[in-house]
Parts: sequence; C-alpha cells; structure tokens
Amino acid sequence: MNDSFNPRAIQSLIKPKTIRPTVFWRLAEDIPKPLNTALIITSIALPLLVWWLVTTFGNVDPKFLPSPGKVLEAFGRLWRTRELLKDTVASLWRVGVGFFFASVFAIPVGILMGSFLSIRALLEPLFGLMRYMPAPAFIPLLILYLGIGEEPKITLIFIGVFFFNSLMVMDTVKFVPKDLIEATYILGGNRWETLTQVIFPHVLPGIIDACRINLAAAWQLVIVSELIAATEGLGRRISVAGRFLRTDEIFVGLIVIGAIGLAFDLLFQYLLRVSCKWASQQR
Repeated sequence: MNDSFNPRAIQSLIKPKTIRPTVFWRLAEDIPKPLNTALIITSIALPLLVWWLVTTFGNVDPKFLPSPGKVLEAFGRLWRTRELLKDTVASLWRVGVGFFFASVFAIPVGILMGSFLSIRALLEPLFGLMRYMPAPAFIPLLILYLGIGEEPKITLIFIGVFFFNSLMVMDTVKFVPKDLIEATYILGGNRWETLTQVIFPHVLPGIIDACRINLAAAWQLVIVSELIAATEGLGRRISVAGRFLRTDEIFVGLIVIGAIGLAFDLLFQYLLRVSCKWASQQR
C-alpha cells in the first residue's frame, strides 16, 4: 500500500463545488431594497439606452425603427387630439368587461372542477378541447351570430380567457392537502363550509395569480378583436398605423398597452399582499 495515500485529498477532489453565496445570487431569499430598486431601474433604462444608441448612431431608417424622441412626439400629437385617450378607453372597456365576466364564471367553475371529481370528469375533456382552439378562429362565427358591434369583441376576449382560467383554478384546487379537508370534517364542518372557509381561502393566492397571468391573454386578444369593424381602440390604432407605415404610432400603441398591463400586474401583486399576507410571507 502506498503510504502517500491521503483520504482528505481525495475528498477535496470529489467535493461538489458550489457558487459562493453573494447578495446577488441568494437562492429564494430576499435581496436588499437598494439592490432591488437598482435592478428594476436597470431593466427599464438599459433597453431605452440601447434603443437611443441604435437610432442615434446607427444607420436605421426611422420608418423601421423611430427614435425615442419621435415616439414621444407621436405620443404628444395623439394625446393633444384626444385620439389616444379615446382608443385607450375603448380598449380598456373591452378588456375589462370580457375579462370580468370570464373571471366571474371561471373561478367558481374551476373550484368545483378541482373539488369534485364528478364535475371534473364532466367538464375537463370539453375544456381541454376548447383551450386548444385558437380564440381568433371564432371570429367568423362571432360576426355571424353577434354582428359587428361590441358583443363579438367582448365575447372573443371571454372565450380566450374563460377556459384557461377555469383549468388553472382547477389545478390550484387539486393540490389542497386532503388532510386539511379531512380535519375540517372531523371538526364538524359540512361541504359548504369546507368549500367557502377552507378550500377557497387556501387557493385564493393561486386564483389571483391565474387572473394576473390570463389578463395578458385578454390584452393580446383585444388587438385581434378590434379588427372586427372597430372605429376606436389601441389595436385599431396599431393596425391603421401599420397600414400607412406610421411606425412611431405603432410604438406608442405598444408602449401604452405595456404600461397598462404593468399597472394591472402591480395591482394584482398589491391585492395579493393585502388579501393574502400569509401567502406573501411564504414567497
């Protein structure tokens, strides 16, 4: 046997290497607020800086990529004529109504599907089939059945949100611990009390997250819905601007939609922190 054998040397060779813990690479832990604020500012400022550099020093045709200044000029022009305000209000109305009714129906249906295997067996195959059908494919039928007013636009958003929302809520309910439900029955709770006082509060954070995610789908569909003989709306504004190569107005419409979506995203996060403080602390 070789006397130079050193077990510690062997262990040092096979010991797994790990990333040295730093403030930036904290796994599933909070980071300091100054760093958090700096990263948020960087995520917005860096793309703007790159955009300005490309349009200022690059040989780019403004029809293909307008500068930030040109987009601001277009924003001011559309705002002064109140066209942008009218388009924004019209799109907000369609998204709000369609998403509201989709959520009002999807949340209880999803809770029932997740809680009762009989309801799940009855509806899940149909919902699974419907969610793979692209909502824009229903446009010809919606025009045929509902005309060219506001009804087909709102219904299109409803179809595009309802089935996904229902299935996401169902998946959230499916993972409620059975021990929690059994403990409720042992303590004398009935089926209704279990649904309203145990299951619903437990899955409320998941419901809020599902609504927050699916709201983005509603905004994507409003662009398509406003192609149905719309006279106002951000989707129509983008479509008309593209037809006449007014790229600066296209950027205005996209930025306004993104800003509105971000505002609603922050609103849902605030609602989650306020209504489900116990869940926020676990994240």
